[in-house]
Amino acid sequence: MRMNEPEEVGVNGLATPQTVGELLTQGPVLGIVGMSLDDAAKLMEFYGVGGLPVIDWEGRLVGVIGRTDLLHARVNDSSWRAGPRLSVDQLMSQPAVTIGSDSFIDEAAEVMERLRIHRLVVLGPDGESPIGVLAATDLVRPIAERDAS
Repeated sequence: MRMNEPEEVGVNGLATPQTVGELLTQGPVLGIVGMSLDDAAKLMEFYGVGGLPVIDWEGRLVGVIGRTDLLHARVNDSSWRAGPRLSVDQLMSQPAVTIGSDSFIDEAAEVMERLRIHRLVVLGPDGESPIGVLAATDLVRPIAERDAS
């Protein structure tokens, strides 16, 4: 919560999260430059996530690869057959759409709606390292509770 702002209480009597940092899924599952598409698909399946922030060897965010990206490669049969030679950095969306952990959840919802995306990578204080992922589904409950109170 930022200074001088009233704490909102949800319908369950608990404080309703106001910032991205209060909602994000911390410790994101990450892809790394050079990772094969097959390994990325296995990671997404194992952890039940729809996308991976992709980092370089210094830990800086360079893009995002999602299930949709993998689906497009699978549909384009020649791309998938080249799969062992293709890596996430060749197929990922870049730059990744990011947000700071101190941003308000309404701002995150507006960005997702405007860009028609389902997740944002949350960056740490250095502005480069991903500290979590915020999915659209993470926003539904707190916004609904706030609007109901």
